[in-house]
Amino acid sequence: MGKVTRKRYAAEFKSRVALEAIRGELTLAELASKHGVHQTMIAQWKRQAVEGMAATFSGKAVSEPLVVDFH
Repeated sequence: MGKVTRKRYAAEFKSRVALEAIRGELTLAELASKHGVHQTMIAQWKRQAVEGMAATFSGKAVSEPLVVDFH
């Protein structure tokens, strides 16, 4: 039996599916069937998208890390 790896989804795909979930036109079960992804994954992506949007408007945007050059 070969090594089983997890399927990785592109950020664009995740955001598109999360946006459809946020719109609420289809249930999570319908979206899962449509895109071939488990309902739990869609719920996680939706939660992450909503939290990301909230952070965008909170004024606490994540900045680039500070790079210090010691040379």
